[in-house]
Amino acid sequence: MGFMFLRNMGNTACVSEKLPENNLTVITEFFLLGFQVSQCLRILLFSLLLVVYCGTICGNLLIITLVSTSKNLHTPMYFFISQLSVSDIILPTDIVPNMLHILLNNGGTISFKNCIFQLYVFCASEVFECLLLTVMSYDRYVAICNPLRYTSIMTGGHCMILTVICWMFGWFIVLIDVMEAASLNFCEHNIIDHLFCDFVPLLELACSDTFIIHLELYLLSIPVLIIPTTIIIMSYTYIVLTVLKISSSTGRQKAFSTCSSHLIVVSIYSWTIFIVYIIPTKGRTLTTSKILSLLYTVFTPLINPIIYSLRNADIRKAVQKTVDFVNYSVHCMHY
Repeated sequence: MGFMFLRNMGNTACVSEKLPENNLTVITEFFLLGFQVSQCLRILLFSLLLVVYCGTICGNLLIITLVSTSKNLHTPMYFFISQLSVSDIILPTDIVPNMLHILLNNGGTISFKNCIFQLYVFCASEVFECLLLTVMSYDRYVAICNPLRYTSIMTGGHCMILTVICWMFGWFIVLIDVMEAASLNFCEHNIIDHLFCDFVPLLELACSDTFIIHLELYLLSIPVLIIPTTIIIMSYTYIVLTVLKISSSTGRQKAFSTCSSHLIVVSIYSWTIFIVYIIPTKGRTLTTSKILSLLYTVFTPLINPIIYSLRNADIRKAVQKTVDFVNYSVHCMHY
């Protein structure tokens, strides 16, 4: 087999493999353009994303540590929050390091296998988070609408089963579509005008028929987006109706405060996904699409622990106890 270079950009070459038996040129590497802006702006973006990524990892690790070590947080709600933090670590770790490399080098190559793997981890994490947010809305529904049965319904075993189902469903349901994408022929262009390997820009480069994959993606939206969204809307409808029946304003405020953080996270996640994938992209520039993609891949995983920390008294208390313990330990060591 012979090799040829499809495109040279700077000092980087994108490699392809030519098959003599059918005269097809099969792409073995893609070139991610990233943001084609000035060097100063790219350095600024690099610094911003690096700070956000470090903050995301630290914030979510803090949530996981607090939930694991603080007995006051050993409840179903905080268990689900810790699992959300795990997903919020996996998603940016899959995207950001390579994105930082692209920003520094004004673009960069990614092998076909690594591109497919990045796509798989990205999609699986997004599906898991969507399903987990649905489970969390059901947890809040049971806690507010059926408080007397909450401990018998949301047991530790049930919470573990629901979480495992979300993880397995997230990692296995997208496997079919990703394998279908991996089997496509990419034989003409290898330039992806995006920040990472996503389905839409990847399928646009395919020179084989993508009708089946598009059909599968539309069908996948039923269990991943439509059904979860319906469950979340129904859960919060019943929650609002139940809370409005509470006579005291203090009771209503307390009931709303227990689910306000989750509702904010759901709203941010749903609207970013809706804007990027549902609203027609006609008239939208590629730069706008890239900026929007940063919202749910980079900034949302940072916002989630901040929201739960600022709006949740139990987590604030756990943080304060941890800080006090550390200060006390340092003080004892000093003396």
